Amino acid sequence: MARRKGISPVIATVIIVAVTIAVAIAVAFWMTGLIGLFTGAVEKLEIVSATATAQAGGGWQITIVAKNTGTTQTSVDVIFVNGYNATQLSCVQNVNPQPPQVIRPGEQLQFTITINAGACQVSNNPVFTASPGVSIEVKLHTTGGKEYPKLLTLP
Repeated sequence: MARRKGISPVIATVIIVAVTIAVAIAVAFWMTGLIGLFTGAVEKLEIVSATATAQAGGGWQITIVAKNTGTTQTSVDVIFVNGYNATQLSCVQNVNPQPPQVIRPGEQLQFTITINAGACQVSNNPVFTASPGVSIEVKLHTTGGKEYPKLLTLP
C-alpha cells in the first residue's frame, strides 16, 4: 500500500496565518478608501434663487444667490453667460461682486449681473441677442472645476 504524504501541520498553519494577514490588509485598505469617501471635503454650491428683472431704461438685472452646502470653502472664479465669460461680453454692463469670491460652508453670496438689451459680442463677434423672451444660461464656475448652471428667461 502506498503511503500518502501531505504537508506538515506547521507549514499548513503558516500558510493559513499568511492568507489571513493578507486578507486583513486588503480589508483595511478598502475600508480606509471607503471612509475617505464619506468624510472627505466636499465642494457643493446650491443656487438658492435666480431672478431676471427688467430695468427702467432697458436691459435686465440678473440676481443669483448661491449657498455653499458642502463641507469645504469654495471660490467662484468665473461667471459665464450663455457659455461666455460675463466680463468679456459687450452687453454685460456690470458684475457685482467681481470674481473670484470665496464662499465658506453654510454661507450665501449674491451675484448681480446687469445686461443691456441688444447684441452681445465677444471681440466684435456677435454671440447672442439679449431681448425679452430669450433664455439666458448663467453658470457659476469654481476653482474646484465644477460648474453650477441656472437657466433664466428675460422678461
